[in-house]
Amino acid sequence: MTFWTIDLPDTVVVSGTASGLGNEISTQLLRCGSTVIGVDLNAPDHEAHDKYQHVQGSVSEAETWEKVRSALDPSGSIGYVGSAAVLRVGTLLDEDLATWRDSWEVNVLGNVLALRALLPVMVQAPHAAVVAVSSIDADFGEQQLAAYASSKAAMSAAMRTVALDYASTDVQFNVLAPGPMRAGLFERHLASADDPGRFLATREARQPRGRITGVDEVARAALFLLSPASSALLGTTVIADGGLTTGFDFRTGAEGSSA
Repeated sequence: MTFWTIDLPDTVVVSGTASGLGNEISTQLLRCGSTVIGVDLNAPDHEAHDKYQHVQGSVSEAETWEKVRSALDPSGSIGYVGSAAVLRVGTLLDEDLATWRDSWEVNVLGNVLALRALLPVMVQAPHAAVVAVSSIDADFGEQQLAAYASSKAAMSAAMRTVALDYASTDVQFNVLAPGPMRAGLFERHLASADDPGRFLATREARQPRGRITGVDEVARAALFLLSPASSALLGTTVIADGGLTTGFDFRTGAEGSSA
């Protein structure tokens, strides 16, 4: 097997580092030698790493991002991965309106505040890339996740427009849309099911590969989007769902049969 090496930013700001995809992305970046500035209300398990700096705070508060901006050095390349998210299960008439406010403040406003603070520094850097983590739910409905899906759709549309508005700066802007993965949000959705075992089996069965995509696989897609190797992409949504949304019904017969 031959190898292809891609460059990664010297410093990457990652929100939601305490768990799930944000934790895995920061872990892989640290392993590759990048400095990571993590943003979360809670501290991650790799806080003691000498190349990890933690900023504790809510992504929906401007003060948090001012602290992050003061830690950035524009002389080096910079990346931003917005992976912090709120997902709560419920239906319109049963859930509190706070669910909708929290989802939009974290999932949408959190990224807006981040870029308002970081973009002036990023445009001065020799290379800069933004990866906004969305979801396949931005384009496809999923039961009991209306607040989450609507916030991801709004964030994705905003990032596409921001990408066009700032295309001349050469900052890379792209959206990463994971499907189900064995990580924080999926695990919480799984735990809320009446029958978690049946829920998991059903989800695995509808995946073309028969398994839930690994969080490490999705993290590697994020690292590619951070690198100059993805410079041909601008305002693109990269779907990392293991083929779940490739077709409307991939199982046309018994497994192993041909059409």
